[in-house]
Amino acid sequence: MAFPAHLLLAFCGASLALASPLHQSASTFAGATSTAVFPPPGATNTAVNTYFPGPEEVGHAGPTPTGDEPWVLETAPVAPVKDDVYPLINPAQAQAPVKKPAFDPMRSWGNLSPWFSVGDVFGLPGASATVPSGCELTQVHLLHRHGARYPTSGSGPSAFATKLHAAATGKGFSASGPLEFLNTWTYKLGAELLTPFGRQQLFDLSVAFRVKYGHLLNGFTDLPVFRTTSEARMVDSALHFAAGFFGVQQYQDSYHELITIEDNGFNNTLAPWSSCPNALNEVSNIGYEAAANWTEIYLKRTVSRLQKHLKGIKLDASDVQAMQDLCAYETVALGYSTFCDLFTEEEWKGYEYNLDLQLWYSFGPGNPASAAQGIGYVQELVSRLTQTPLTEFATNLNSTLDGNNITFPLNQPIYVDATHDTVISTILVALNFTTMAANGPLPVDHIPKHQTYTGQHIVPFASNLVGQVLSCPASHRSNDKKSFIRFLLNDGVVPLTGISHCSENKDGLCETENFIKGMQERIAEVDYVYDCFANYTVPWPDPITDGRMRK
Repeated sequence: MAFPAHLLLAFCGASLALASPLHQSASTFAGATSTAVFPPPGATNTAVNTYFPGPEEVGHAGPTPTGDEPWVLETAPVAPVKDDVYPLINPAQAQAPVKKPAFDPMRSWGNLSPWFSVGDVFGLPGASATVPSGCELTQVHLLHRHGARYPTSGSGPSAFATKLHAAATGKGFSASGPLEFLNTWTYKLGAELLTPFGRQQLFDLSVAFRVKYGHLLNGFTDLPVFRTTSEARMVDSALHFAAGFFGVQQYQDSYHELITIEDNGFNNTLAPWSSCPNALNEVSNIGYEAAANWTEIYLKRTVSRLQKHLKGIKLDASDVQAMQDLCAYETVALGYSTFCDLFTEEEWKGYEYNLDLQLWYSFGPGNPASAAQGIGYVQELVSRLTQTPLTEFATNLNSTLDGNNITFPLNQPIYVDATHDTVISTILVALNFTTMAANGPLPVDHIPKHQTYTGQHIVPFASNLVGQVLSCPASHRSNDKKSFIRFLLNDGVVPLTGISHCSENKDGLCETENFIKGMQERIAEVDYVYDCFANYTVPWPDPITDGRMRK
């Protein structure tokens, strides 16, 4: 029997509607947490070890002569550039695999971004990470962040998953359109440990560090001492760095790893908050309060846009921001995240500024306890530069470790310290890198033009601050050499013009003697006891731009 064409179209439309309902009901496991365990429970390598002897037992290693140490920053005409995130799927490339679009969401994830070379963002367009002409590297100080990790326990991503799963196992919910994937989505993230990509970041960082500064190893007379803290991700980061820097078969016998205790009751310059009460109370919360205000502004329209595709769950701004967090965290943990496709360029820029506000007001130039928290590391830096033992321990210095020349040596050509993003941000404030704070205080109701304080540039995953000590001509007309110092943050040269006795320099150089004087003055002006222990109220709007509380 033949049907009229218009009836056939009607039947087809009806069948399509039945096959693809507007709102598909979510599975009861939606939002549930899924985990994996490896090695398998009970599996060990000890029972059959005799079948798998090590390389020393096997022998037959073949030729093993070593070559000379690399020093690419002095020998090459240009500096290496970090610009890839392999094997992660960059949201920008997923959207346009042939031609990379102008906007890259991954570079709007603030402190959740992988690190990239930042170029001249700090204000010295003519400067390069390569050693300036006529100069020689004599020492290097590396302070780096751990690699990419899982979210903090109980934070937004897991809270969103819990809300979703409660709805799925309760009255139910249904998602459609761009949110349809939530019907079967599960939470696959752990808490705070390094992800596989995070481990790779530190290995890659250290290989690059060896290629850039390996020749300085020739100046050691004993094994180096590197430092990290006791948290699992910090130890893992340090070990992956060592494996990349020294070699997998060699690293355990090539250096000493000082693991400093990160916990309440222990002084630690690489985890300073536990000895600074104002880093743990309402003084430290002002950044989160400022960011919460901005979240309601930049996500107001986004909440209503996404709510149209979700029945049975009422979204709010914190839920939607958690989805943005999930984009970043799932990408660095799992390689790809569907959440990334939900947001526009404007919404990603709003997200980035949210993280900038948190950093600025809780751990950066806008927090009155920031300089105090970072000043202990500055004291250690001055001690290393002057080779003068520390004898006063009135800040977050650890007298047991910092007062011992075995655990705190002063004669190394290379120093390596591992820490957290919030600690690096306080140290940058203590160092008085004022160009980063040039457009502060930051407004909480709009993104300012010419933003100079951006978390993605300052403290991304595997962020690295390098202090280069160089021997350079004293002047253009002299062959006499003097010692200079400069700092590279994620390969970007930082101006030192905010430091007393340091003047403008196109390469970011300051005479080491003058830098030390400037740091000694900075140490003297920071009132550690008052900023960390005094009972004060931070004014709002907060006018602070140097990380100190005026009495």
